[in-house]
Amino acid sequence: MSPSMKETSLETMEKKGEDVNGIMKKEQDKLFDPSEAPPFRINDIRAAIPKHCWVKNPWRSMSYVFRDAIVISALLAAALYFRSWFFWPFYWVAQGTMFWALFVLGHDCGHGSFSDNPILNNVMGHILHSTILVPYHGWRISHRTHHQNHGNVEKDESWVPMSEDLYNSLSSRTKFLRFKIPFPLFAYPVYLWHRSPGKTGSHFNPYSNLFAPQERKHIMTSTTCWIAMVVFLVYLSFVIGPSMTFKLYGVPYLIFVAWLDVVTYLHHHGYEQKLPWYRGKEWSYLRGGLTTIDRDYGIFNGIHHDIGTHVIHHLFPQIPHYHLVEATKAAKPVIGKYYREPKKSGPIPFHLIENLVSSMKQDHYVSNSGEIVFYQTDPNLFSPPKSA
Repeated sequence: MSPSMKETSLETMEKKGEDVNGIMKKEQDKLFDPSEAPPFRINDIRAAIPKHCWVKNPWRSMSYVFRDAIVISALLAAALYFRSWFFWPFYWVAQGTMFWALFVLGHDCGHGSFSDNPILNNVMGHILHSTILVPYHGWRISHRTHHQNHGNVEKDESWVPMSEDLYNSLSSRTKFLRFKIPFPLFAYPVYLWHRSPGKTGSHFNPYSNLFAPQERKHIMTSTTCWIAMVVFLVYLSFVIGPSMTFKLYGVPYLIFVAWLDVVTYLHHHGYEQKLPWYRGKEWSYLRGGLTTIDRDYGIFNGIHHDIGTHVIHHLFPQIPHYHLVEATKAAKPVIGKYYREPKKSGPIPFHLIENLVSSMKQDHYVSNSGEIVFYQTDPNLFSPPKSA
């Protein structure tokens, strides 16, 4: 046999070996039950993460704020300079993405991972979030509830599953708006005012059941900042016209909302294998956190501050965003199969469209009972009504 034939044969054997290993891994993944209690503790994960990953550098955090502010200002200046329809679509997508990046930095302020100084965190949080019409403290407190109860059917706050009874009580119109794309992509403003189906309260009302009595003054502050931003936008519409205001701010705001809804939804839905949700004694902070999903957003990973690196963030929200990738790498050997490696993205994360659409078609409600439950599908949700 010639050397070239030997090399070809070896390459073929290596490829077959890789294929066999891949098939075996897929079969092992199918046998793995993600609802089983993990054999490790949260302190085991914590111990695996390098100590410097916990260090918050306010100067570094502020550098990201300045970076994003410069990009937003440059985009705004370019839009005012060109004022052309060939430039507007690029501006809308780019500026909306940068609004989303601002939200993530304000999100760090809310978790206290921006710095160790609560005053700096709250001041920057209000500036960043009020600019994009998010009531900072109202969001911060409800988001804290989400983290403290992640994966809990009864107590979670963000994209929480509905019980079968609650789902069946909804009108056809509500179900359609909740699950039919593109409507769920613009749900966030509605959530801020009315929360999710089955829950009551508003992020703007200091007397909402979302908040404790001692938190009311914080809600008043955030709502006042939100109103001030609305007043500024109204004033701006009188100065430059409502059409230009909508082009410069309104459309990017809608793009930002779509980013927020898609990313937060895919952190907890749309994995290839159905993942558990918990009630009662089966729920724990660790088990709930392990149901979150990391995602690869291609070129957007750095732009939106690695928010797709989400499992470690959910377990340890005190870690600054710029240490999440390293912390995840260190923690993966401990988490093992409970960590789901994100599918590698191209420059643009088109692959996530399939995950989003598939989940919206399948993940509708969970059983009324049981302490470990999985999403079930309403096969008639998108079926045309039967004629009499």
